Amino acid sequence: MQTRPRATSRPAAAFVAGLLAVSLLATACGGASGGAKKKPQNFTARGLNKEAGESGLDKAGKPKRGGKLIYALEADTNGGFCLPESQLAISGMMVVRAVYDTLTVPNAKGDYVPYLAKDITHNTDYTEWSIKLRDGIKFHDGSPLTAQVVKNNIDAYRGTYPGRAPLLFLFVLKNIKSTEVVDPLTVKVTTTKPWVAFPSYLYSSSRFGMMAQAQLDDKTSCGTKPIGTGPFKFVSWTPNQKFVTKRNPDYWQIAPDGKPYPYADSLEFRPVTDSQVRNQALEAGDVNIMHTSNADDIGNKLLKLRDGGKANMFVSEGSGEVAFIQMNQTRAPFDDIRIRQALAMGADRAEINRVQNDGLPTVASGPFAPDSVAYLKDAGFPRFNAAKAKALVKAYVAGGGKAEFTLTSGADASTKRLAELIQQRAQIAGMKVKIVLRDQAAIINDAIGKKYQAMLFRNYPGGDPDANYVWWYSGTTIAGKFSPNLVNFAGINDPKVDSLLDEGRSEPDPAKRKAIYQDLNREMASKVHGLWSWYTPWAIVESANVHGILGPPLPGADASKPSSATDERFKPNLGLATGHSLLGLWIS
Repeated sequence: MQTRPRATSRPAAAFVAGLLAVSLLATACGGASGGAKKKPQNFTARGLNKEAGESGLDKAGKPKRGGKLIYALEADTNGGFCLPESQLAISGMMVVRAVYDTLTVPNAKGDYVPYLAKDITHNTDYTEWSIKLRDGIKFHDGSPLTAQVVKNNIDAYRGTYPGRAPLLFLFVLKNIKSTEVVDPLTVKVTTTKPWVAFPSYLYSSSRFGMMAQAQLDDKTSCGTKPIGTGPFKFVSWTPNQKFVTKRNPDYWQIAPDGKPYPYADSLEFRPVTDSQVRNQALEAGDVNIMHTSNADDIGNKLLKLRDGGKANMFVSEGSGEVAFIQMNQTRAPFDDIRIRQALAMGADRAEINRVQNDGLPTVASGPFAPDSVAYLKDAGFPRFNAAKAKALVKAYVAGGGKAEFTLTSGADASTKRLAELIQQRAQIAGMKVKIVLRDQAAIINDAIGKKYQAMLFRNYPGGDPDANYVWWYSGTTIAGKFSPNLVNFAGINDPKVDSLLDEGRSEPDPAKRKAIYQDLNREMASKVHGLWSWYTPWAIVESANVHGILGPPLPGADASKPSSATDERFKPNLGLATGHSLLGLWIS
């Protein structure tokens, strides 16, 4: 199939920009600090993984109240914080987690458990969902969290609330048939088909925050005057400079000292786009917390700060995005599986990872991270085989094909270096590669309009595998007319992929569901629907006197009492791809 949306249309571009969780590969790459013969040592070997936990906690003592947190983000958020219409990458997600709360959150097991909701239940066929809210929660303007406000928020996200024009969720929530207020604290959602993973969409990578009615109805400043229920209240926002918040004294979760979270008096976000400048700002004390996905920095400079007692750090590849080469299957040469296979077989991914990232991230076996139910250690992805890659290219050319393509890349130095490594390997296999450097907005437009052949990309953060329905499903047929899926960037038109996505969405049995998604993983590998590189690591780095990256245990039915720290249901999720909790951060 071929899709030709209007790539220059602002709504389309904004839709996709909002849907991507910092999907471009540029920020995922570092640059090896070791020489060509250096033996690789991954994050786990260096004690930098989610199992190692946050450094410094064992000696930190009890949390203290007060102080100011200054958080350096990798970027600002374009378009503001009217959430149904927002374009939220990782930096925007962090801001949202300060001001807003979601109805559900993931726990350490990957289950989506109630948060603003007190309880979520479903009927026998998973087509009706009852969302029971916690009583007594108030928005920052003093208005109560009610079923009517939650219904209005859900309707705004799915495009049926007057005055709101959603970007991200219009397609994502298309299976919602209706919403209904049952009583002051209960909302019923009816879906068009069984939807087992529905609770995960009430989190949606931390994007599904509940806005106060006043913000929801604000036609002029919805994006610049955020009003949530979160641990911090909005104070001011100066775009590209700082986003300022203060402690919410009436927050609904109570800390072990008997007072509401959060511990810090204020939290200020500062966009610092250059990773080296972020590192320097933390070291100099200009900021006291930051995030980064630069593998080389994490495993070298920042590790030295940690080991020298100058910083605390938590590193996780959990629920991570995968870095990959996205290949446009609607155009030659990647409409032919032989060339997709040849590119995969011609690339020694472990060697490229060592050269590019000092061998630190885990080489990917597929698009699903190791903590996903869909993960397979060996999904059948083509192994490095230079001779077979050359033979496939030779056969393709003998049949009249042209073994040449353009590789679209970001323009920063590290991503350009990665593109050159891929170019060299492809040329050895007999393919001619031209590198095209583009900025992020242009790459997104290229992806929408299928105006590319191959590009460096990063996407598919962890969570329920049903989340990938939006990326891989071919499209829908209405009244006999096929409508391609706008964000199926690779142009995948694989009936088996569609069938497995449909089956997984509606299958309630966990064992059968796992088998379905592992079959999907195998299909993605056998058809080479992407050239998977490595799982993206994230690190949260704090000054030595800042603690509490993951936050406290998740709330139980009674949020006025701390949950058990040993109960698996209440342990926070250890992934960082969609941000992290902010309410438990404290300064000693």
